[in-house]
Amino acid sequence: MSKEEIKERIEKLKKEINYHRYLYHVFDRQEISDAALDSLKHELMTLEGLFPDLITSDSPSQRVGGRPLEKFRKVRHATPMLSLNDAFSEKELIEWETRVKKLVAGNRPALADFDYFAELKIDGFAISLVYEDGVLREGSTRGDGLVGEDVTESLKVIESVPLRLETDLREIGRHKETRMFLSGQPAIRKVFDHFPKVIEVRGEIYMSKRAFERVNAEQRRHGLPEFANPRNIAAGSVRQLDPKVTISRKLDFLAYDLVTDCGQSTHEEEHVLLKLFGFKTDEYAKRIRTLEEVHGFWKEIFQKRENLPYLIDGIVAQVNQGDVFERLGVIGKAPRGAVAYKFPAKEATTVVGDIIVQVGRTGVLTPVAVLKPVEIAGVTVSRATLHNMDEIKRLDIRRGDTVVVERAGDVIPQVTGVLKRLRPKGAQEFHMPTACPICGFPVVHKKGEVAYRCSNKSCAAVQREKLYHFVSKNAFDIQGLGPKIVDAFLDNGLIRDAADLFLLKEKDIEPLERFGEKSAANLFSAIQEKKKMSLNRFIYALGIQHVGEETAIDLAGTFGDVEKLKAAPLEELQKIRDIGEVVAKSIYDWFKNSSNSELLKKFRKIGLKIQNSKFKPQSQKLKGKIFVLTGELETMTRDEAKAKIRELGGDVSESVSKKTDHVIVGKEPGSKLEKANRLGIKTLSEKELLRVFG
Repeated sequence: MSKEEIKERIEKLKKEINYHRYLYHVFDRQEISDAALDSLKHELMTLEGLFPDLITSDSPSQRVGGRPLEKFRKVRHATPMLSLNDAFSEKELIEWETRVKKLVAGNRPALADFDYFAELKIDGFAISLVYEDGVLREGSTRGDGLVGEDVTESLKVIESVPLRLETDLREIGRHKETRMFLSGQPAIRKVFDHFPKVIEVRGEIYMSKRAFERVNAEQRRHGLPEFANPRNIAAGSVRQLDPKVTISRKLDFLAYDLVTDCGQSTHEEEHVLLKLFGFKTDEYAKRIRTLEEVHGFWKEIFQKRENLPYLIDGIVAQVNQGDVFERLGVIGKAPRGAVAYKFPAKEATTVVGDIIVQVGRTGVLTPVAVLKPVEIAGVTVSRATLHNMDEIKRLDIRRGDTVVVERAGDVIPQVTGVLKRLRPKGAQEFHMPTACPICGFPVVHKKGEVAYRCSNKSCAAVQREKLYHFVSKNAFDIQGLGPKIVDAFLDNGLIRDAADLFLLKEKDIEPLERFGEKSAANLFSAIQEKKKMSLNRFIYALGIQHVGEETAIDLAGTFGDVEKLKAAPLEELQKIRDIGEVVAKSIYDWFKNSSNSELLKKFRKIGLKIQNSKFKPQSQKLKGKIFVLTGELETMTRDEAKAKIRELGGDVSESVSKKTDHVIVGKEPGSKLEKANRLGIKTLSEKELLRVFG
């Protein structure tokens, strides 16, 4: 981009960020996630870093918060409440240390030998507490960093906010847990000999995951909308004129900063003092020698974060030595000596370069957004499905748009929103092509259907996608045979359909690129091993429209034989559990299609043996119970969980309905959980499911 284009982008980003910051800080409301807003700020700071002369005093990068509400008394902070600069990768963390060490060495080389202090970055609401003679005098919000709001009465009802500090060393020493902090630390003991008249402490108000679930359950019982996230509730609850509302929300407080000079020389000592004063502090926080260890701490906490009682979005690392930290000073509104090392965001913003169309195995055309590459949850994302034209119209997405992208369940990238104020001039609406982009045949759109389809049953793209599906993990699962090798077979004219795979010889495979005698022999053996296949996997591998794994299992259990399934009348198919008119018609039509009948004959001719897959459960413990799974499980795969449910006599369904007995909820659950809540269906956590399994 030219400098003029960057300048235009910066102006748009500033307006967009200010819009969302105003919503959050003034009205406690959000339209996009924190991760998406962080992504916009990161892009802005990156562009301003390229052209520092484009930085203006009104840039969001130069300020911290929003204006305080009029209904609260204003409080001017004795020391500004600063924010932190972010690092989103190990590379950015190293760059931060390089800048810090260069500044320290330039001033006083002897100070360059410092260590770090690392702690969790709790996703909460920052506040300041001022104590006079050990008694809580004032509690205030961050506000704009210089002026906040007086919320003392609301903070008083939070149990973890001390109303009086522990100032008597003898009283503190009675607790065996605190005696260890005092032993061998004369500097800390001196604080209590001459206790400061005024002490300011800063920390985070937050809501635990359990309290958040309880509040939302209460909302559902009263037919009220659920809250989006715990931090919004924490912020809204503190900023209530009636403290009774705050009491009902069961908020918590964690202290992380002792502003007052009490003789501490390190940030580690600040945490010790805060603990001794009677504050709850981060149990994971610790002094760390090297930046490599900081990254190791980040990885450790990243693994543990799902089991923590509260939400965190990263760690904070700062120079431990107080004198070095102070010498480093402040840049903009953030201290140079500290950084927020964020976890990979599950959402980010990026730009749509193009919208293309892919043709699937059933001939359905799927629009896909080609994105400016962006890192989400540790993976670089350059494409995201747009599903269908209805979704494109709902989003009103166009080429050149800035969009919010998330990785659903940490796996599938999808566009969740369009930031229309960043839309370039003249951006045109997207229209589905009238001809298939692969074969050129007309695209058809039946009335009442969402899908647009290629009218050519023999479209090369359809055949290719069918073969990809046939060899996939939950179908034939042929080791060493993926899409690239399928492409090689097709491009070299070695196969035309799935049955041709079993007619391949080693000498057919060996001449292909990247193959040799041994690798060809291995792939040939892997294909031949799959000449015996269970009926449910075979049915799923056929790629019948609307037939997923669970429907394939139901069909296999009902008929036990391909020929019986082929001969089944439409009425009989409709009687099977979870198979309605649309699915039954799709199955019926597939087996009545002449080319599909020829494919089945070809499978029989080459000696493919389809084994009767009648399943006998080991127990009847879950007989008659129907389960649906949503989200990612930690102790087992979803396939393993499904197998265990069937072993105990239960049934598994792909969709939630009134017949569903339980919905198993893992990490990052999808729309199935929302439907279960609407229908009042009981949900089980993974731990509860394990108890059911015994």
